[in-house]
Amino acid sequence: MEQTKKKNSIFRLAPGRHVLLLVSAAVIAAHLLTRRSHALNRWLSAHFVRPLHRGLSLLTSHVPFSVAELLIGLAAAALIVYIIYSIKNLILHKERLKQVYIIIITLVSAGLAVYAGFCLLWGVFYYGDDFAAQSGLESEPVSVEQLRTVTAYFAGLCNAYAAQTDRDADGCCAADRAAILARSPEVYAEAEKRFPCLAGPAVRAKGVFFSKVMSYTDFTGFFFPFTAEANVNTDFPPALFASTVAHELAHQRGVAKEQEANFCAVMASLLYGDPDYCYSACLLAYTHLGNALYSADREAWREVYGTLSEPVLRDFAANRDYWQRFETPVQTVSNTVYENFLYSYDQELGLKSYGACVDLLVNYYYEEAIGRS
Repeated sequence: MEQTKKKNSIFRLAPGRHVLLLVSAAVIAAHLLTRRSHALNRWLSAHFVRPLHRGLSLLTSHVPFSVAELLIGLAAAALIVYIIYSIKNLILHKERLKQVYIIIITLVSAGLAVYAGFCLLWGVFYYGDDFAAQSGLESEPVSVEQLRTVTAYFAGLCNAYAAQTDRDADGCCAADRAAILARSPEVYAEAEKRFPCLAGPAVRAKGVFFSKVMSYTDFTGFFFPFTAEANVNTDFPPALFASTVAHELAHQRGVAKEQEANFCAVMASLLYGDPDYCYSACLLAYTHLGNALYSADREAWREVYGTLSEPVLRDFAANRDYWQRFETPVQTVSNTVYENFLYSYDQELGLKSYGACVDLLVNYYYEEAIGRS
């Protein structure tokens, strides 16, 4: 009887927070237990999350700034205020043990609520039908010769589209980021005709105001499932900006896996036909293909790399120089956290899973590359 009274008194300290914790824990447990239920996750993805994201993206599209960034900023500010308030309570109140418990239960319940929402609004995509399954595209292993052929094909496209983009005084890409964002609702128009699974509202990606902060964490963009917004860093060199926009828009259309989002960004941008998007997409494709070819056949890589034009090389150098400025412990921690996140969702290659888009690119573009060679 005494034990029951103690439990009740603990619960009464913060009843709302205890309920939130229990509900959140139940949602997380249900998600973890049903990860292997492909049919359930496919149903949730198609009939609950995708329709909800469509509605949210249309709603937030009426706001000119990133609602996601605002919410993250408010959450950070609220956390700081709560910590200061809690320290004050600890100093002034006599029952410090109770105050410590309330602080812990508040922070834990809030953290679990956010993670539970993430599991429900994004995690289910990893265990339903991925883009390869929905589109019917093959991502079978490829030969070194096929890889060399497609890498050379994209090197040629990089050179061709580089000549069609604006350049600054240093000869680097000077694409207008604002104009690229303004055109972003059109990027997937042709792609969704070819692959109906990519259908979604024609809404624009949004630039992040505190983009330099994102650079310190080594992020070029992120999809925020609570507002269904595609958010992009607007501080890094513009050559790869458009492909980043297309990548985040792929997430907005239900493509969860990073390697598939990279492929969709390349494919959709090339179908769109806009020079800025096409050039950026080809740089993205060449980066992944070239890295794979370098590992598979160093001599073949040198041969293809030697065909890249001066403007392309300048853009790669500008991008490399920019990110070297942000090689700090903060970036290392950020990469480690994100890599562990990928592992937690069975993305076994961790950050290296970005390179897995190579198989999709080679399988999809090989015949076209042969025809152009």
